[in-house]
Amino acid sequence: MTSATPISDSYTGDLSESKTPQRRTLDSATIVKLSVGSMDNNVYVVTSKVTGDQLIIDAANDADTIIATLDAVGGKPALIFTTHQHFDHVQALAAVAEHTGVPTAAGRFDAPELPVTPDRLVDDGDVIEVGDLRFEAIHLVGHTPGSIALALTDGDTVHLFTGDCLFPGGIGKTWKSEDFDTLIEDVSTKLFDRFGDSTVVYPGHGKDTTLGAERPSLQEWRERGW
Repeated sequence: MTSATPISDSYTGDLSESKTPQRRTLDSATIVKLSVGSMDNNVYVVTSKVTGDQLIIDAANDADTIIATLDAVGGKPALIFTTHQHFDHVQALAAVAEHTGVPTAAGRFDAPELPVTPDRLVDDGDVIEVGDLRFEAIHLVGHTPGSIALALTDGDTVHLFTGDCLFPGGIGKTWKSEDFDTLIEDVSTKLFDRFGDSTVVYPGHGKDTTLGAERPSLQEWRERGW
């Protein structure tokens, strides 16, 4: 991929048929979504329409692809945020951080496991400011101890970047029953109980969804235990 590679403005959130990055245009920002690596990790580049400052979410893999996408998007990288510690979400972190020269941030409790020591440790309720954009940090425990979702409010719509904590069809993988109990409770109370059905969910893998599409299945998820 080179800097001349196009970015599609026909945003569907589905990159399963094509690796061409897609751009969604909001009132206050643009969101570019790309899929990288053998596990089809999603990387998001959120750019302020006012200042051009950018938040990179999960420098997961294929550093050259991420860097080329940044070149194609334009703007000013300001911060790289890592949603959680798992290896498939951090393989390009060091290279992208070195190339851009911008600071990194991650949840406090996952930070010790990252290949790059974060410049900022993020806790529940913190606000990350990137240009005029404000991302609220939401700590979700269970997939990892320190997973952080980010909520960006644009007009009347909230845009949630959930890492591996919430997907179309269920919450993120857990390895112990107590971790499942914690994650389903956090996702229920901190996301579904707080935000409306129009809230858009951008997960760490796969297609986007909305809280409204997933809300009717919450009880089913509880009963099946995954």
